[in-house]
Amino acid sequence: MALRTMVTGLELHELDVPDPGLVPFAAGRFDALGPLSRADFPHRHAFYELAYATTGSGTHVVDLAEHRIEPPVLFTVLPGQVHHWRGAKELDGWLLLLNEDFLLRHPEDLALLRTLGAGPPVRPDRAAHRELSYLMRELTAEHEAGLEGGPGVLQALLHVLLVRASRVARAARDGSGGGPRAAVHPLAERFGRMIAEGGRADRSVLALARELGVSAGYLHEVVKEATGRTPARLVREQQTLEAKRLLATTDLTIRQVAAAAGFSDPAYFCRFFRREVGRTPGEFRERAG
Repeated sequence: MALRTMVTGLELHELDVPDPGLVPFAAGRFDALGPLSRADFPHRHAFYELAYATTGSGTHVVDLAEHRIEPPVLFTVLPGQVHHWRGAKELDGWLLLLNEDFLLRHPEDLALLRTLGAGPPVRPDRAAHRELSYLMRELTAEHEAGLEGGPGVLQALLHVLLVRASRVARAARDGSGGGPRAAVHPLAERFGRMIAEGGRADRSVLALARELGVSAGYLHEVVKEATGRTPARLVREQQTLEAKRLLATTDLTIRQVAAAAGFSDPAYFCRFFRREVGRTPGEFRERAG
């Protein structure tokens, strides 16, 4: 993996594919993918990561949410999320790293990945663990072999893995009183990915709708139907999340955090943050520290 530091103060890990002819995908055990696979400092990725822990203890922190490492457990980290391993001991298992381009053959896998990333870690039972472990081993072996036709095999195996993991997640959700999730409208999915990218000077719903090639009214209708929340509400939630990430994990000034979250006026940002969170940015940072 390549590593570079962003102006936001958080390191951004990128999937380094030295040969343009190679697929944007990597698989292997934690040790095989290097020391950054167990990074204990907050950072974010430009790629998707599936981390299947089969041994170890400690805590996996994703966007300030703490998840116990109690193997077997599958963690999904989405591009832009801030995560790190805290107090991890004897952590081992498999990692899958991939860019969005790798999903072109199975575009439905993108929705599966994002649903897994938005939910709690997947904690399989014994039977499901055997299936997921087998698929992780097959993905790793196929990736390391580098044989002709390998990318197609990898994409097929990944599709099976994501479907199986999603079934485990859905069963856990149903058992706790939740119902199966309906498929998300493609436009709502694209909107969600767009606002998660950040770095936009104009985050108004009108500007986002124009970029998506639809009217603001139609975007409002589709997103509200798919998520139960308006586009404007989702934009505010994403800005709040980004501000929380930076306040809790960097030493950026309030002005810098405001700019990174899409606010040109730090005073307005402070009012916005207090309304959304119930604390000033400074109070939130102090408690998060």
